[in-house]
This record gives sequence, C-alpha cells and structure tokens, in this order.
Amino acid sequence: MIDRLLRTAGVVAAARRLFRSSEASFILLAVGVGIAAGLLAAMLGKLARLMQSALYGLNAEDRLSGLASIEPVRLLALPAGGLLLGAILLMIRNRQRTAVDVVEANALHGGRIPLRDTVLVSSQTLISNGCGASVGLEAAYAQAGGGVASLVGRWLNLRRNDARVLVGAGSGAAIGAAFGAPLTGAFYAFEIVIGAYTPASIAPVVAATIAAVVTARTLGETPYLIAAVSSQHLATIDYLLYAVLGLIAALVGIALMRLVSLAEAGVRRSPLPEWLRMAMGGALLIPIAMISPQALSAGHGALHLTIGGQLALQALVLVFLLKCLASIVSLGFGFRGGLFFASLFLGALLGQICAAIWSLIPGVVPVSPVDAALVGMAALAVAVVGGPMTMSFLVLEATHDFEITAIVLTAALCSSALVRERFGYSFSTWRLHLRGEIVRSARDIGWMRSLTARRMMRAAPATTLPTLSIAEFRSQFPLGSTSRVLLEDGEGHYAGLVPTASAFAGDGDGSRPVSDLAILQESTLAPDLAIGAVMERFDESAADDLAVVDAEGRILGMLTEKYVRKRYADEVDRAQRELYGEN
Repeated sequence: MIDRLLRTAGVVAAARRLFRSSEASFILLAVGVGIAAGLLAAMLGKLARLMQSALYGLNAEDRLSGLASIEPVRLLALPAGGLLLGAILLMIRNRQRTAVDVVEANALHGGRIPLRDTVLVSSQTLISNGCGASVGLEAAYAQAGGGVASLVGRWLNLRRNDARVLVGAGSGAAIGAAFGAPLTGAFYAFEIVIGAYTPASIAPVVAATIAAVVTARTLGETPYLIAAVSSQHLATIDYLLYAVLGLIAALVGIALMRLVSLAEAGVRRSPLPEWLRMAMGGALLIPIAMISPQALSAGHGALHLTIGGQLALQALVLVFLLKCLASIVSLGFGFRGGLFFASLFLGALLGQICAAIWSLIPGVVPVSPVDAALVGMAALAVAVVGGPMTMSFLVLEATHDFEITAIVLTAALCSSALVRERFGYSFSTWRLHLRGEIVRSARDIGWMRSLTARRMMRAAPATTLPTLSIAEFRSQFPLGSTSRVLLEDGEGHYAGLVPTASAFAGDGDGSRPVSDLAILQESTLAPDLAIGAVMERFDESAADDLAVVDAEGRILGMLTEKYVRKRYADEVDRAQRELYGEN
C-alpha cells in the first residue's frame, strides 16, 4: 500500500514538473480541460432543458422564451424556484460568503476558485434558469469550465500565470461549446477572463475551445448560435449609422447595469428576509410572463423569433421593456445568472427598434432590420459584458459574413469606448465594485494585494525616546550611522520621525528634546496596507520614509519610498514576463 502511494506521488510530481516546464504539455493539458468544459456545458444545458420541459411542458423543439403563451398555473414554477434557492441559502447561511467567480479569481486570487464556489454558482444558476427566471446559463458555463481548470491547476501546483490562463481556457471553452463558436469562446477567455491577449496564452486557449466545441457537437448538443443572414447591401454610410447605434447601445447598457444595482440595493434595504427574496421576485415575474413569455429565461427562443420576424414597432418596444424589467427583477431579487444572452436578445430588439424608427423619417436610406439586429445585439452585449472582439466573432460565426462583421466591430468599439469613458465597468466588475473592490477587468492585480507593508518593511528600525536631548541624540546617532530615527514613547507608541541630519544642522541649543525636530507624527502605514495604497500614502505625505505601526500605534518597522517603488517596478516586470511567457 505504501509503495503504491509512493509511486502515485512520484507520478503526480513528474506530471507537475512536465506541465510546468513544457509548453506543448501545457497545451495538451488545456485540451483536456476543454474536453471537460465541453462535457460540463452539455450537461448543464441538458439539465436546464429538462427542468424547463418538466415545469412548462415544452416539446423537444420548443424554447421557453419562444412560447406564444404559458398556462398561468405553470408560472408558479417561478416562485417555487425562488423558494428552492432560498432553502439553499438557509443551508449555507452559517458558512456563507460571496462566491468567487472566474473574473474575480483571475483578477485577485491567481486563478484559484474554491470547489464549493463552483458547485454553488453553477447549481444556483441552473435552478434560476431552469425555473424560468430571466437570467442566462452563461455564468454557470463559465464557472464550471473555470472551476474544473482551477482544480486541475491547484492539483498540479501550476505557476500563477499558468493557472490564470488555464482558468480562462476552461471558461472560454465552456462558452464556446454552448454557442458552438470556438473563436467566440477563445476571445471570451482573452478579453473577459484573462484580461489580456498574449502569445503565451493563444495556443492553450484556442486548443481548449476547439476541443470543447468538438466535444459538445459529438454529444449532439444544440448550440445557441444565432442563425441569421445579413442583407449584403452595406454602404459606407452604414458605418456611421451603426456607430451611432453602438453609442445608443452603450447608454442603454449603462442604464441597465445601474438599474440592476439599484434594484439589488432596494431589495437589501427592504425588511424581506433574504431567503424569501427570490420567491417574491419569482412572483413578480408571473404578470410579466403572462403578458409576454419572451421575457423569461435567457431568451434563446425569443431571439430566433424576433430576428427577421418583422414585428411591429409597438411589439418590439413592449418586449424590450418587459425583458429589461424581467432581468432587473430577476437579478435584483437574487436569482443567480448573468446578462450575457439577455443582452444579446435586448440588443437585437434595440437594433430593430432603431431601424423601425429610422424608417419613419421620410427620404432616408433604408436600414435592414436584420443587420440592425445583429449590430445592436453585439453592441449592447459589449456594453454589458465587455469584449468587442468576442461579440464581433460571435456575429462572424453566426453569419459567416466578413462585411457585416466589420460594421459590427465598428459599433462594438464605439460602445466599448463610451462605456469605459462614462462608466468604466462591465456587469461582472461593476458588481465587484459595489462590494468595494477596485477591479475593472480580469487583469491580475492580486499580487498587489498580497504585497503589504508588513511584508516589505524593515523590522527593528533605529528608535529612541522623544525626551532624549539633541546633544545626546548626536552622540547616540552620529552622522553616517543612520539616515532617520523613529521616536518611541515610554508606552511603545510611535511619536514621529527625526532625520539624523536635522540634529546636526546649525549650532542650536543641544539641551532641547529631540521631539522638537520630529516630523510625520500623523503619517504612518498600517501593516496590511497593499503596495498601491502604500505608494499613495507616500505621495500624500511627500515623505521619503514612513513608519509601519499597528492599530494601537506600536512601531512594527519602517519603509522607504525608494524601496517600495523599486519593489513595485520589479513585480510589474516579473508579471509582464510571466504574461508573455518569457520566464
């Protein structure tokens, strides 16, 4: 038995060395993660379909949001699903903390996602979507794919950047499998989960997404890819018109994200118990669904019906408003999920609404509703989710038309630029911002959090009593012995900093206490302050040296600005070299 364990441990150690040292082996590892992500995406999609079929009596070809009407009694599945989610919250209440998603994991935790968080987020999203709430399964796909990648990365003890790339590959692979679109999945990983597109990440991410798509197709899973054909009559003026549509989509996306956060804040302030909030949200969704079932679920069926469906302007506006309201209610009351596919559906509606309004103006160049739907779909999704290349490739893989893709990219870039300028967040990073984080993308800033004043400080700096005379100070600390001395009172508390040279300046009264020369009495560093905040404190105080003190004011050590900035530059350089695979 012991021999077997030793052999197993040796195999694991050898595998760790192989995947850490060989790029080709790492690509093969990413392929394995992609296959697992494809399997998980197919399983989650089938489970959600089974739930919706059982609850709403769907046929094999039906989509919940594509139904013309729903029996009112079946809509009780909405509050019932909310009660189930509430029961889950009650079960984990004593251990509850905010679950780590893939963006937060890559930005702050070096690609580490606890297995419990993966299971929790995926199951909550599955239940939310399965009962019909207006959320997509994309959060579950990304979490499942990224979670299994994180588990593999921890087991193999991968380097921080390799683990981040593998998590991005797993998340992108799951998204690619769901849409049957490998390029979309790859750029989802680059732009949204990893936060960078580098030579070191191209091969593993693309290999993983291709493996996931092939796996899902082999299993016969029907992708979410939108089947649409552009008009093929695009002129130069269309670039300008659709750029304006991109700007409109950006404003709508910002408004939607703010309304969701306002709804969440309002529900949190209400006296409604947390475990009952989802059930109440489900009850509020019932009248919306009775008016239009297209507001339910992610909107896959509704999107296929509305693109090219030539609905009247009033109908488009009604469905658009109801879908917005349903998404705000669902997320505001605590249903788990994302706005990825909902933003695609809303964007398609917005594009068709703008095209219909444009056509009411006499003498204007006509705009194809299908083209407007495709452009609006990508532009609004970019505003909410981020990733202009991701959404452009989604349209390319849907239409196989490079001409419309160029116009889509134009609108997507306009939308992205306006959102960054006026808002600065995607939906996932906006919610992290509301929790007090400073994350604006999945770019790795976790190393900055771990590099604290305590870790960088020089312990046991030169100290003396503030009552010591200047003459005695000169004798105890001659020139050249140290450049500064910290003052520590009789109770061990920090009382200021004395530059040694100031005690030797002039021929003043040497009997005065050295505390008369003290500076920076109120400027100190807390031991848990991260390096970014440390540099800000140096800038604010205009000091070259600062003491590190605990909550009671006792001296722990000292930091110099020169060392902090050098350490920061070294860490940035190391992170850049890891990012580009130069280590």
